[in-house]
Amino acid sequence: MPIDPTSRRLAVLIDADNASPRIAEELFAEIAKLGEASVRRIYGDFSSERSKGWRDVLVRYAIIPQQQFAYTTGKNATDITLVIDAMDLLHGGRVDGFCLVSSDSDFTRLASRIREQGIVVYGFGEKKTPESLRHACDRFFLTENLLPDSADAADMAPRALEPLKSATPLIRAAIGQIETEDGWANLGEVGNQLQKLAPDFDPRTYGFKKLSDLVRKTNAFNVEAKQGTPLRIQSKRSRP
Repeated sequence: MPIDPTSRRLAVLIDADNASPRIAEELFAEIAKLGEASVRRIYGDFSSERSKGWRDVLVRYAIIPQQQFAYTTGKNATDITLVIDAMDLLHGGRVDGFCLVSSDSDFTRLASRIREQGIVVYGFGEKKTPESLRHACDRFFLTENLLPDSADAADMAPRALEPLKSATPLIRAAIGQIETEDGWANLGEVGNQLQKLAPDFDPRTYGFKKLSDLVRKTNAFNVEAKQGTPLRIQSKRSRP
């Protein structure tokens, strides 16, 4: 029987060297939409100034710190420990999915290996995160979209990280893969296809909370909204 996404037991593994403590509140709010953060661990040298900010939020969010002293320059014990723990959790069968919080491309193979086992992987990292890690995850969330100041107020649009025009080709590609003979596609299905094409696709990256608002603003698609039926969209170039 398929697992209900909202009841997934998730292991949240945070690389303190490559994640900001400023995202903590919104990070766990976002993860709550994906499942239950049943394992919460963070890895780093918390005796250093670099990881000092995380010390103040560990207790609040029940995150278990995995202290790794930097005994030798150039040797990343933090990464190694995180990978070992991930493998233990994977083969222990204790969780249904992983949330890897890091912008470090070194975790690309880890994400791929977990997915090979048929376990879902959600990635969280900064805009600088290489494409290799983004596409190794089932979904990837830019942490800039989670920052408290990404919007001036709860009812305001988030700050755009990418130009609006860069979203249009992705949406067109998604429509092209699922459209009916007349060129129309249900918006919900387009959203699902977008996640397959680009795991890091997120309307917030372009300054919108909803995909429907993003689609309308591009002015590149016809939108059909009939009462009682799903919203449908069509590329304007496909119009007879």
